[in-house]
Parts: sequence; structure tokens; C-alpha cells
Amino acid sequence: MSLNEWYDKGLDPDEYIEAMEVNKEDLLYIYDNFSLPADEAFFEEVKNKNLRAIILTEDWCGDAMLNMPILLKISEAVNMPVKALLRDDNLELMDQYLTNGTARSIPIIIFIDSEGNEAGKWGPRASKIQAYIDEARAQLPSKDADDFEEKQKQMHRFISKSYRDDQDNWSIVYESMKETLKAI
Repeated sequence: MSLNEWYDKGLDPDEYIEAMEVNKEDLLYIYDNFSLPADEAFFEEVKNKNLRAIILTEDWCGDAMLNMPILLKISEAVNMPVKALLRDDNLELMDQYLTNGTARSIPIIIFIDSEGNEAGKWGPRASKIQAYIDEARAQLPSKDADDFEEKQKQMHRFISKSYRDDQDNWSIVYESMKETLKAI
């Protein structure tokens, strides 16, 4: 399938969010509370590129909970249509965008031009967020330790809470997406 066909298959963001069961409240919290900076020159630059975006996502994904509302705010400012595809239902596309060639990490945002060609890709995390995750994982006990699962669950809860509540994370994601969009 072409990227245009994948795009046409996607859900409108409102449809996707309405169907969410796990992270809907936190995604909407970020969406409602994140304000774009006054970045009019950037917004105008991206508007002129006539892009559309496909986001590979899943409701249970904390990174998608953080990143999707930032993407949606940008998309509104630059008139960029967005469609959401569930990763697990669209592995043929997902497998073209593996992280490090092996991982089906999400979200992945594929920016396409008016012809339907890939113009750029972002995800699954901003590099500063990845460094934060790597540091948190380094603090975990070894996988064969008795308390590994409990410590990992605690780490995931802490990260999710920081994604939701730490507005610095929102700004980091915005700046990372901005960098990708400027490079297109």
C-alpha cells in the first residue's frame, strides 16, 4: 500500500481519542493544558509545505499519550491533517518504521507531502526524553532479580506521571517535532 492509502485508512484524531480506554484522560489533560509558543514564522513555514501526518499509535502507550497531543496542537496551527493508525492492526506499515531496525516502538509520525511521499519521520521519542528513559532503566535491578517486575511497574507509573504533569517534557517534545518539521 502507498502512504496515501495508509493515510486514507487512518482514523481521524477525534475518532481515535473517543475510542481510547487506557490513556484518554491523560492525553486530553496534556492537550487541554499545552499551549504552543508564539512561533508564527515556524507555523507559516510548515503551512507552506502542505504536509499531512500519519501517527502509528496505541492507547496503552505512554509515549503516545505524551506525543500525540503535542502533534495535534502543531497540526491545528499549521493546517496539517492527521490520521491515526493502530500499530497492532497495521504491522505491515509499522515494520517499515522499526526503531533500531528491530523494535515496534511507538508513536511513529510519518509526515507525507501532497503527492503522498514520505517527507519526514519522527518518533518514538524526543532524544532528551529517550535519555531520561535510558537513565531510569539503568536504575532497575537485573531482569532476573525478584523485584524486577515490581520496580519496572513503579518506573512506568513514575514516567507516565511525569509525562502528564511535567510541562518541561511537553516543551521538549514540541522542540523535537519542530526540529524534524523544519528539516523537511
